[in-house]
Amino acid sequence: MGPVDLSTGLLPGGSGRRIGSADDFDGWVAERSVADPAEPFTFVVGTDGVLRLAPRRSEHVACAGGEPVLSAGEIAFSREAGGRWVTDHVSNHSTGYCPDTSSWPAVARALDQVGLEHLSGFTHEVVFRRCPGCREHNVVREDHFVCVFCGGDLPEVWNVDPSA
Repeated sequence: MGPVDLSTGLLPGGSGRRIGSADDFDGWVAERSVADPAEPFTFVVGTDGVLRLAPRRSEHVACAGGEPVLSAGEIAFSREAGGRWVTDHVSNHSTGYCPDTSSWPAVARALDQVGLEHLSGFTHEVVFRRCPGCREHNVVREDHFVCVFCGGDLPEVWNVDPSA
């Protein structure tokens, strides 16, 4: 959904690191400083159900190689006293994909596959809608379903992906 220029020069398979197992995650963490994993990272869950991680402020579209995703957003990790890694924060904040809040189950399955403990939903949900009038993307705040661009009413159900 983001700017067209983001789709040029994408790496096949995406720039995000594929995290399909606990070993993949351990290897990814080992490449970072101890403080790094607490900083939120860009994530996508591909249509294959696998988590991909990229540095914060990376574009979600680049992380996924321009491919469709089941979910996208930001994620942060912390290490518990016993050394086990857990998720601290997971949001669906991605203006590149504008995922619905209902995409959480795909994220939970991807985290379960890696063995990462998580909460029962996004810690911060972002509600995205496309205006039927002017076709602009909106972030709905405080249940105010009105387009910030043209003032038109926004639908209460997710409608960002025209093929959905």
